[in-house]
Amino acid sequence: MPFYTVREWDNLAYGEGEGQIPSRHADRLAALAARSTFAGRGGNGVLEHGRHALRARGVVGILAAGEASLEILPKIDVAPGDTTDQQNAVIRKRLVHMLAVALDLKIDLGVIADLAWQRETLLEILIRIFCEKLTEALRKGMPRRYVNREDDLPTLRGQLDIIRQFTRHAVNPTRLACRFDLLSEDTPLNRIMKAAVMRLARLSRRAANQQRLRELAFVYADVTDVPVSALRWDQVVIDRTNRSWQELFAMARLFLQNRYQTTTGGAGQGTALLFEMNALFEEYVGRLIVRALAGTGLTVSLQGGRLFCLSAHDNGRALFQTKPDILIRQGGRVTHVIDTKWKRISARIDDPKQGVSQADVYQMMAYAQLYRAPRLTLLYPHHPGLGAEDAVHGRFSITGHTTILETASIDVAHNANTLTRLRRLLIGDLGAGLTADKVSDYTSYS
Repeated sequence: MPFYTVREWDNLAYGEGEGQIPSRHADRLAALAARSTFAGRGGNGVLEHGRHALRARGVVGILAAGEASLEILPKIDVAPGDTTDQQNAVIRKRLVHMLAVALDLKIDLGVIADLAWQRETLLEILIRIFCEKLTEALRKGMPRRYVNREDDLPTLRGQLDIIRQFTRHAVNPTRLACRFDLLSEDTPLNRIMKAAVMRLARLSRRAANQQRLRELAFVYADVTDVPVSALRWDQVVIDRTNRSWQELFAMARLFLQNRYQTTTGGAGQGTALLFEMNALFEEYVGRLIVRALAGTGLTVSLQGGRLFCLSAHDNGRALFQTKPDILIRQGGRVTHVIDTKWKRISARIDDPKQGVSQADVYQMMAYAQLYRAPRLTLLYPHHPGLGAEDAVHGRFSITGHTTILETASIDVAHNANTLTRLRRLLIGDLGAGLTADKVSDYTSYS
């Protein structure tokens, strides 16, 4: 199956030449993207089906339809001197790192060879990681638990079901209506694992991954097949007896549920594994901030607050609920509101407004009014045009308030200093290096 790669907001031209996609493949992939739950959302969905090219939007991942698949990678700045394959490898590694942080997974990115990052798609890399983790966990034994069973047996096992015994076997005392507990591998957790294996077996196109998945399917042969829509996620309890399965459970949820992605299927329709970068970046940053502020006395709430902007004059009904991405509190009081934006901002030398949208400014002004926090931050992904390191790039006073609104960036590249830099960004001397001309009035955005 041929596969093509394009980055967010870039075009993939139609044609038969190198780096182009035949129109027949483009049509099927665009039709599949249009059926996604992300269709019509931020940036007009997944793909723009133009006359001469497909254009990727703010959703990344894999689309597979017919004889072709399309990989959409996030627009992350990488070394300009590298080849396209090397750049894509770096982007895949950074995206997997973001997923690992967001899902609280322990993934050693170094165990996958550089050549694999270059030649395998994001989907195949995620499948490979899942298979290796699942295989390692199964070597230690499949989790089991006691389940309630009822059966008619020649000898008593467990307790006798009196009512069923005298209604069903009143004239046949050779059978006993028994109720008993059975230590079984056919549990909700194992059914979810099997569903993930079966789903990935339909998605994977790499021979090595297909072999791994066939072997795993054989291990789960005695576990009941359950449709994804009927899986009992609510019955899975992660405790000390199965703590080692928490990461695999999170990965299965990633593949089977609509947390960041949607998967569509059907005869001739194709399959998709997609991630909305706005949502992924928000959770990635939120998880990092929780780690960075551990032990500081500050508490972090993700998607908290939920105060309303308005109340109806006639009946007092609350309207227009707010959900700031990140709230930081000290002693129960909100001291900092952070909203993440998967957008590219410019340096102040290029644009005094840094490309920040007016709608985002209005949103932050509403937070200033409702949450009374002295500090607000619009947090963006870092890129080299902003300088060597992620930092606060501008501070602005809001007219009529003592609240300060900042624009800042964070590098999504994983390194040992990430949490230290983020902690410094949040609680260090953020005024250092900011001259008076970097503090301005937000009325200039109107």
